[in-house]
Amino acid sequence: MTYDSNTPSMGSSSSVSAMFDSRHEAQRAVDRLQDAGFSSSQIRMVEGSEAGTTGRTAESDKGFWDSLGDFFFPDEDRYTYAEGLSRGSCLVTVTGLASADYDLAMDILDDEGTIDLNEREQSWRSEGWGGYESSPYASGAGGSGNHASAGGSYTDRSSVLTEGAQSSDESIPVVEERLRIGKRDTSHGRVRIRAYTVEEPVSETVELRDERVELERRVVDRPVTGADAFQDRTIEAEEHREEAVVSKEARVVEEIALRKVSDTHQETVTDTVKHTEVEIEDDRTDPTSR
Repeated sequence: MTYDSNTPSMGSSSSVSAMFDSRHEAQRAVDRLQDAGFSSSQIRMVEGSEAGTTGRTAESDKGFWDSLGDFFFPDEDRYTYAEGLSRGSCLVTVTGLASADYDLAMDILDDEGTIDLNEREQSWRSEGWGGYESSPYASGAGGSGNHASAGGSYTDRSSVLTEGAQSSDESIPVVEERLRIGKRDTSHGRVRIRAYTVEEPVSETVELRDERVELERRVVDRPVTGADAFQDRTIEAEEHREEAVVSKEARVVEEIALRKVSDTHQETVTDTVKHTEVEIEDDRTDPTSR
């Protein structure tokens, strides 16, 4: 992406801008910025042409150029942003950033898929786009390449001009990529314990005792005694039978629980970053001109 400011120094504020290919992506970035605590007065979104490159006119291109007039952009960047807007992109700018908020704003804009303007410019030039130097606004623009607002700063994404050079001189942008490593939490599955009740048949054998009463008759022949004299008498016996009695008792026989155990590990992330190398050949013979 293209940033409009260097990291702000202590006690100063700065701004950062980024372009998106669609309004949906730009609005999503604006929503995330607001959720992160940035006020709506700090955030500005400029929508591009819905028709893209179809039906473009000089008046519509000038309209996008004029809409960026109150931004503290160098004219070269202002023209590039205007070209992106005329092709249907959206511009999001966050202003008044303190040093503590600068990295957060950049990370949010990066996460939402911002456009790399340097690569996009190369693609446009391959299609015949001439850039700011061939635009109708280049003559008399008078931009110096660096602009500052009250309480803020702005640094051109192009290389800094040498002392005494004019803004219309041709320059080579020096680009450098920086690797930012972030972290995110990812799910690697879950462990779930579910308790439910099932019934299963069980059987046990128990020995039961039965008592029965039997009538017994015996034939005897003996003299009558006093105990045998005529008298009323009743004898009885009660039968008993054991029956199985079932009772249940619930007992806790085991406990199962889940607990989280965390540890840390180090991982080395290897990637490549690009930067611009500049070779200067000075074959002038006059040492005073150096």
